[in-house]
Amino acid sequence: MSNSTAAAPGDTAAAAPPGDTSMTLSHRQILTIMGGLMIGMFLAALDQTIVSTSIRTIADDLNGYSLQAWVTTAYLITSTLATPIYGKLSDMYGRKPFFMAAITIFVIGSLLCSTSTSMYELAGFRALQGIGAGGLFSLALTIIGDIVAPRERAKYQGYFLAVFGTSSVLGPVLGGLFAGQDSILWVSGWRWVFLVNVPVGLVALVVVFRVLNYARIPGVKRNIDWWGAFALAVGVVPILVVAEQGREWGWGSARSIICYAIGVVGVAAFVAVEKAMGEAAIIPLRVFKNRVFAQGIVISIVIGSVMFGAISVLPQYYQVLRGSSPTIAGLQLLPMVLGLMSASIFSGQLISRTGRYKIFTMIGVVLVTVMTFLLHYVSPSTSLYIVMLMTFGLGFGLGNLMQPLTLAMQNVLPAKDMGISTSSATFFRQIGGTLGVAVFFSVLFSLMGPNIADEFQKAAPTQEFQQGVREAVQSSDPTVSAFGRSLVEAAQGGGGGATGSVMNDTSVISKLPEAVAAPIKAGFSGAMDSVFLTVSIVSLIALVAVFTWKEMPLRKTSGTQAVADDAMGTGPDPDAVPGGSTQDRRPGVAGDATTSGEIVDPAAVHGKHTAIADEGGPIVAPDHGGRHEAADGTTTAVVDDDRPNPGRHEA
Repeated sequence: MSNSTAAAPGDTAAAAPPGDTSMTLSHRQILTIMGGLMIGMFLAALDQTIVSTSIRTIADDLNGYSLQAWVTTAYLITSTLATPIYGKLSDMYGRKPFFMAAITIFVIGSLLCSTSTSMYELAGFRALQGIGAGGLFSLALTIIGDIVAPRERAKYQGYFLAVFGTSSVLGPVLGGLFAGQDSILWVSGWRWVFLVNVPVGLVALVVVFRVLNYARIPGVKRNIDWWGAFALAVGVVPILVVAEQGREWGWGSARSIICYAIGVVGVAAFVAVEKAMGEAAIIPLRVFKNRVFAQGIVISIVIGSVMFGAISVLPQYYQVLRGSSPTIAGLQLLPMVLGLMSASIFSGQLISRTGRYKIFTMIGVVLVTVMTFLLHYVSPSTSLYIVMLMTFGLGFGLGNLMQPLTLAMQNVLPAKDMGISTSSATFFRQIGGTLGVAVFFSVLFSLMGPNIADEFQKAAPTQEFQQGVREAVQSSDPTVSAFGRSLVEAAQGGGGGATGSVMNDTSVISKLPEAVAAPIKAGFSGAMDSVFLTVSIVSLIALVAVFTWKEMPLRKTSGTQAVADDAMGTGPDPDAVPGGSTQDRRPGVAGDATTSGEIVDPAAVHGKHTAIADEGGPIVAPDHGGRHEAADGTTTAVVDDDRPNPGRHEA
């Protein structure tokens, strides 16, 4: 059993007194800092969507169509791996230098991407770009956690979702615009997909350098957990690679099995290293002993898979079944973005007023489950406005989920772990998203081929289909003509040869005679319906997890103020203290929480001195009839029963 102290020597730098105005920023100051954060976040959010709509043009120009998946995988791997590392290092050394480093690396990577002469070069430069991107999302949310109390934070996080929503619409439009131009200012059009990041990034650097200044007490300076970072890479990289490539390799192929094995070994090694490193670990294992935090991680993984899975499939619906261009498909996602933004503002305002957040996660997960289930009934003939209403409901559900979920994860751990809690939530959501997209697209393509073949076989005897095939063969468009000939060659065989070609190039669908296109759309629609049904079933896991999730009271102080108070021994906000480690609670304060999340009842410890044991339970020492103070005058408690009681107990 250990003695509880107000602040361990060397744990923090000199702290400002409790309530020091340097720890409290005005609304205007917060908005000024947020301006720099939102520009940095806009870079990463825009890049995700602008590249996705132009990668095909880029691959064609660099003669590497078959390698385009590796460009996406390289970026995904490095950005995912970098996320928890940024969180841990920023907890120890401060946010500003790492946020600026993330922007700088991202801009340099973007500039190099624009100079690529092969897909291999582009993949390498995208990997560098991903290292920067890994810090942009998580550190922006972490910094807001530093300067705004959880009770008020929900209002400000809505601005970030607005940035995310804007980039979701603007990205596909700009991607299609740049990729569609042969050259802009004597530079190939697609290269501007990356060059556009350079001026935006430079502006972000200047703004962040000037405005990101706030009082913050850095954490303990520890050895950097390089072995943990290496083990994390060994564990995560094969999992992400097989998630991206497994459909092409085969989920049971030798290469996939090797990736599974290496991933398991890497994860086991990571756990062992983190256990050995203790507090110096990238993700200290103690945070998973907090049941509320651990359950939040499960929710993050499931919601990440559901969100990214649904968002990835919807553009396919608009482009394949509705014949929309990538640019138009991006605009057709606007209702979902509006739903997400409006829900984030709605929930943020009410959370700020009431201090309650769980009800919004419950509303959100129910909406997501219901809307994904309804989307599995969508067909090519479904009215577009009905589809958009469903996507608005999906977005509204995600908006009620994402913001409160991030808020809760930041609130449940001690303030000194703000970087760890935020980056961990982001990290596991990205892992869930990657796995979700891999699984759901695997379901889509595994069902699409047989479905289309079946539809061709049903349509083959009809006169309309036969006439459509003849029109296709005689078409002046070589792509349409080749497709028609493949149907003729596969006559009476279900159209298998044509099925393979349409799965590799869906752009031909809009050019085919309607009688020939109809079976393809019906087959694709059936596969997509199964995907949304699968998504809704997976979201049921999140629904159960959210409804059984324990709501923790929101702190009323910002992260920096909470750390400063802990350093001075005044402890956390007595009105709302989430569970955390022993170093982050002032013992003897009414309302303190144990590591297990139990709130100590002030009535139960009246006249006694309460401390928190390493095991996480409350310890009640006998009443010695006097006030026990540490050398600095702060109230502490004595847990060592063998020590005599001289009337003044020091921790």
